Amino acid sequence: MVFLTVGLMIQPLTYIFARFWLWMLNLQKGTVGYRKGMWAVFLFSNGMFLSWYILIRFWSPILKVAIGWSVVLLFTLFCALSIAAVYFILKKVAPNSQPQTMLRVLGGSLFAGLFGISIYNAYTPVVRHLEITLDRPMAKPVRIGMVSDLHIGRLLGSRQLEKLADMMNREKVDIILMPGDIMDDDVEAYRAENMQPALMKLKAPLGVYATMGNHDLLRGAEREINEELTRAGIQVMNDEVLEVDNGNFWLVGRPDNLAKGRMPTNELLLKTDGKKPVFLMDHRPSDIEAHSKLPIDLQVSGHVHKGQIFPANLLAEYVNRRAYGYEKIGFGHYVVTSGYGFWGVPLRLGSQAEVWVIDVKGKSGS
Repeated sequence: MVFLTVGLMIQPLTYIFARFWLWMLNLQKGTVGYRKGMWAVFLFSNGMFLSWYILIRFWSPILKVAIGWSVVLLFTLFCALSIAAVYFILKKVAPNSQPQTMLRVLGGSLFAGLFGISIYNAYTPVVRHLEITLDRPMAKPVRIGMVSDLHIGRLLGSRQLEKLADMMNREKVDIILMPGDIMDDDVEAYRAENMQPALMKLKAPLGVYATMGNHDLLRGAEREINEELTRAGIQVMNDEVLEVDNGNFWLVGRPDNLAKGRMPTNELLLKTDGKKPVFLMDHRPSDIEAHSKLPIDLQVSGHVHKGQIFPANLLAEYVNRRAYGYEKIGFGHYVVTSGYGFWGVPLRLGSQAEVWVIDVKGKSGS
């Protein structure tokens, strides 16, 4: 079913891509060059799709190559629609104008601009600040630095990790929470490029804590990822509950739902005393509705990437109660980040790499 759906979606996108770029190359419809160009584009696009479907079991990077090609098709669609709109406006305003050259320059500029903006958004993280007051007392306020979905790998390495550490130090956070997808499927690039010293710079007075995301659990690399994070000074929480800051609050960490035998959240909460605030790290935001009925004061999640590339954000918002940002639901406060890294391709359109700094205080304002 997925094969058929994706295959059908690719055809119109491939057609628009071919028409747009053959027009950009000034190849006239009906000529031999035009026909060869159309055939070449369709053969390449469908060959890419079939290669992904056939080779994904044997060569995993083919998926990222296929995603890259899909983004090229998508960005071409945006450019084609924009140029068509400009063309029709110009024909209304100046019916005798011949704007082909100008439109081609504009089309190329738009295409390059989309990639430029997307790369900038992927590699230029911003800090989102949030202040919340819990519905129950707290001994003293705490400043949380929350970062998710780093996807450490060949495309996000030591430089971005050092930038992250600098951001957390600059914000003077008390504790760092990392709810999942720390590595990009494995630790091969992390080890090959010796990223441990950069990751070890990530420090906070109350500690650095992480949970396993779905990409941390793929390919049987969970144990190695856990070991590498521990060596870097990060405490990985797998269905664990900790009393933090001399009993100021409880920290609960659960792995992604790909983890076998994952404990239900309500069972984990039985390990708390029911008196002090409870902060939960849960990679996916899919359980927010259920968690809103439990005594959870704050949940931090990621996974969704805010869709990463528009219009995927619309789908993410459709399938999740809270796909991005902050919402207070009943007793609890819920924060979903777009993530610090990216998956598949180093591109973000309609989203940006980010870190959240959350200032939490109790009901009394203490």
